Amino acid sequence: MLTRRTDLALEAFELWRESAEATTRLTGVRSRERASDGYPVTKVEILNRRGEAALGRPVGTYVTIDLSAYWKRTPDFFPRAVRATGRALKAMLPRTDGAVLVVALGNADMTPDSVGPLAAQSVLVTRHLIADMPRQFAGFRPVAAFRTGVLGATGVETAEAVRGLAERIRPALVIAIDALASRRGARLCNTVQLSDTGILPGSGVGNHRSALDRKSLGVPVLAIGVPTVVDAVTLAADLLEEHGQTLNETALRTGHGGLMVTPQDIDAKVRELAKVVGYGVNWALQDLEVEDISSLLA
Repeated sequence: MLTRRTDLALEAFELWRESAEATTRLTGVRSRERASDGYPVTKVEILNRRGEAALGRPVGTYVTIDLSAYWKRTPDFFPRAVRATGRALKAMLPRTDGAVLVVALGNADMTPDSVGPLAAQSVLVTRHLIADMPRQFAGFRPVAAFRTGVLGATGVETAEAVRGLAERIRPALVIAIDALASRRGARLCNTVQLSDTGILPGSGVGNHRSALDRKSLGVPVLAIGVPTVVDAVTLAADLLEEHGQTLNETALRTGHGGLMVTPQDIDAKVRELAKVVGYGVNWALQDLEVEDISSLLA
């Protein structure tokens, strides 16, 4: 059977429901749908080892925000997307007021992998300001941002760099932002996934590195990801199945391994969604509205 590649828990749940095993009851996964500021939100909770085995992801909470309507430019589309993202992130925050380290994963020179570095441009960095002017910035939470770069350019594993920095500044929380891969082309640059289970850097472009999670860093790690690519073989398989065609996994994989597909306007869409993510982080951490964030970043 062909393995569909996806980094989205929502899609992993969809794949399980499409499988032959879906005839049995899956008690280890719970899914709920709602709306947040006009955008559909799906919450998938993996509750135990049975859920882990079925979906191939660790126990935890995965929230997927459908931003397809964002591109219709309806009234307040950007502030509503920021609030929907920030609200989902805020619900996952641990009950602590300590410093936060925002880790921007990815390659700024590769457009589909630049979500993290671009999002970091919109994150309010306050740790140094609070240290230098504690009275003026007393109402802000300490936030530091770190753009990791990639192993090929730095010679340093992302996990090594983040672990060393975390040991130095001792944050209460790490928020990792990265690009992801989706199963379906329709979800590319139309979705934001948040989870409380950490992240595998490089997952969006098929270059998995060491995990960033509570076990490796010693503090809670929340992950925010935007799917920007789809595996070509996965996309072809889904298209063939939609038209009732028989799959030939060997033929699909031969000569096409590692080929990724991305939207033609990926540069514009990544810039916008990275800004949504960055503003959403500020909204959740600093209790600021979109207008306030814009004025502070200007």
